[in-house]
Amino acid sequence: MRAANTKPRANSTTESLSFWEFFAGGGLVRAGLDTGWSCKFANDFDLKKGRVYQDNWGDKELQIGDVRKVPTSDLSGVCDLAWASFPCQDLSLAGGGAGLKGERSGTFWPFWNLMKGVIKDNRAPRMIVLENVCGTLTSHGGKDFATICAALHKENYRLGAVVVDAELFVPQSRPRLFVVAVQKTAMIPDSLISATPIKPWHTDALQTAYENLSDAVKASWIWWRVAAPGRRKLGLADLVEDAPDDVEWFTAAATKQLLGMMTPINHAKVTLAKGLGSPVVGAIYKRTRPNKDGERVQRAEVRFDDISGCLRTPAGGSSRQVLLIVNGQSVRARLISSRETARLMGLPDTYKLPDNYNESYHLTGDGVVVPVVRHLAAHLFEPILNAQRAIVAS
Repeated sequence: MRAANTKPRANSTTESLSFWEFFAGGGLVRAGLDTGWSCKFANDFDLKKGRVYQDNWGDKELQIGDVRKVPTSDLSGVCDLAWASFPCQDLSLAGGGAGLKGERSGTFWPFWNLMKGVIKDNRAPRMIVLENVCGTLTSHGGKDFATICAALHKENYRLGAVVVDAELFVPQSRPRLFVVAVQKTAMIPDSLISATPIKPWHTDALQTAYENLSDAVKASWIWWRVAAPGRRKLGLADLVEDAPDDVEWFTAAATKQLLGMMTPINHAKVTLAKGLGSPVVGAIYKRTRPNKDGERVQRAEVRFDDISGCLRTPAGGSSRQVLLIVNGQSVRARLISSRETARLMGLPDTYKLPDNYNESYHLTGDGVVVPVVRHLAAHLFEPILNAQRAIVAS
């Protein structure tokens, strides 16, 4: 079975658009931009992810190390796009709630100090994109999101944001926030601006977060108009490997134990799947829920809508996703494979993954869905940046 075709469209300009990629991981943003874009600098703190980045993209642009130690001199020239997918742990609803003051998500600040440095050198990026979990909108009652927006505004950027659920492009439920900022002097095509919020890009949570912004930031806010994607062609079952080499099927006893962790509602889903008479693929996550006595117990929750749950890194107690294959009375279960997680992120099978299963799961679970990046690039980033080039060239 194969993954979705993620080959991007070529840029309309003869000269590549340039970008800097921070918190780069395995370079999934680079995979989404791809043709028509040229990476001038990439940075990540994680040595293991850095090796994967180098395996796929070479070692010319990547600098492995703390973003706090990156000097502005390492960022040569002026780039079209500066992208930062800064860590989400402290902003996630499952995190500890430290927000931008946390050890991980707080790395936004050294990144931003670096951006202020190049801005001071009169080399401001023409566009800045920040990507993170949707919990950013509500962290500390919306104050963290307001702080990020205020920081962009202070450095003479207009900005807006969109929430994109990856299930529009791949069979994975994965909503993420993208803050897109452009220089105040930029000429933006009218077709990319909406007078009012538009669903699904501007969720209720985003609109509430907007209301908490200062009047000055609101005055520079843009409700980005993004083209609707075509209908997704592949489901979870289409991405399942017939014979994965890095995971094994659970024993009958282990599968029985897994089914025993289900509530009656989830048991009913399995029973319904058995009666369909054809193979059905379900996705399971183990979650801690209160029972009828108020005690917190671990439950196995399954979905059969041909969509995977959101991939998460197997750290901090998060469970790994399990696939449940039901074919009549036959019920088999196993962990999702490394390649299947990569396919759920929109990566082609030519992408080189780590040999270690946990490292692969961590890399994909931390990444940005490739077709989401491609869609935003094709329908927002490139039209804006190409319009700027056209003005300069005229």
